[in-house]
Amino acid sequence: MNETPHEGAASAALIATVGSLLDPLEAVLRPLGRVCAAFSGGVDSSVVLAVAARVLGADRVLAFTAVSETYRDDELAAARGLAASLGVRHLTWQTRELDDPRFVANTRERCYFCKSTMLEAMERAAAEAGVEVLIDGANRDDLGDERPGLRASAERGVRHPLIEAGLGKAAVRALARALDLPVWSKPAEACLASRIAFDQPVTADKLRQVAAAEDVVRELGLGPELRVRHHGDVARVELPADQVPRAAGADLREVLVRRLRALGFTYATLDLQGFRSGSMNEAPRSEGRSGT
Repeated sequence: MNETPHEGAASAALIATVGSLLDPLEAVLRPLGRVCAAFSGGVDSSVVLAVAARVLGADRVLAFTAVSETYRDDELAAARGLAASLGVRHLTWQTRELDDPRFVANTRERCYFCKSTMLEAMERAAAEAGVEVLIDGANRDDLGDERPGLRASAERGVRHPLIEAGLGKAAVRALARALDLPVWSKPAEACLASRIAFDQPVTADKLRQVAAAEDVVRELGLGPELRVRHHGDVARVELPADQVPRAAGADLREVLVRRLRALGFTYATLDLQGFRSGSMNEAPRSEGRSGT
């Protein structure tokens, strides 16, 4: 077994307590030889990358990050830092989703087109590096949501080590902590396009508007899990449910409204249901359209 920089920092006792989680993941990865891992820098893909480097050796693991307007600059910087700490080669590739009219149209199939574009680039990068096996950070909990991207992955034979090992989000966070990965407590993220209401075109301006709005909410001390959903003139702010009363308080509410309006929104609303991943999927489907 090859050591990574994080292995020495992790507590042996803590590793032992999660052996039942780590062992099946290592068993999935060990036979794969050389791999190219889709790497966003989030908890899931970081665990897959770290354990792959641990089991296969860092020199047999390639990290691949798709870069576009849907991906925040601070996320890219963090991903680069983590890949460097693991000693793996890290490739970034400009995928230009906004050049694809199917993506820009923002139907419920948007993620399928995005993932297809990313995987085409990832396949080329892997082939140039002499790597045949593609892996990603999808976990078992992802199977319960609307995920067209998983269909795109299946069409290209992408392996999902966390799903194959039977690991969901809680188990992945436990492994990240045991392996001393700095992202273990990082809130779940998603591409910025997921904040834009279906059938409303995705534009660079909207993506920048959403990113800036979420920065505002964070600066006000709200979160850490949050989303600002873009509904045209309306910014719908999702926060942990127990923070909604605080955000609705007179002082904070006035600041939040003023700053979101300064970004171009006419209305600022608080979602009383609170934060939940994939809330855009709750909207009724447009007539004649279908999703997966």
